[in-house]
Amino acid sequence: MTDWKARLGIVYSTANDFDYALQQEEETATLPTQQQRLRVRIEKKGRGGKVVTLISGFVGSSSDLSQLAKTLKTKCGVGGSVKDGEILVQGDFRQRVIDLLKNLGYSQTK
Repeated sequence: MTDWKARLGIVYSTANDFDYALQQEEETATLPTQQQRLRVRIEKKGRGGKVVTLISGFVGSSSDLSQLAKTLKTKCGVGGSVKDGEILVQGDFRQRVIDLLKNLGYSQTK
């Protein structure tokens, strides 16, 4: 491996046959939209009284999750983020998010 940034944190080895094998996390394959079982709920606990719409249950790569989050935030016209495999959309957009997900092909939205 020639990229020195990828080896930061690895202790130097004097062994000639030492391999800088890094553990790569395998991303799970994204399920088709019809097979996704997403849950949409409202939460305000621990958020200073502010309401957020949480979308959880997405099975797939983090890039696909980020793309879905971007689409939902754009269509709702608000901010949000992706944390711990959940999409957070600022505000109470539960019904609008459900309708948008159904239009995108997510059939088992609750």
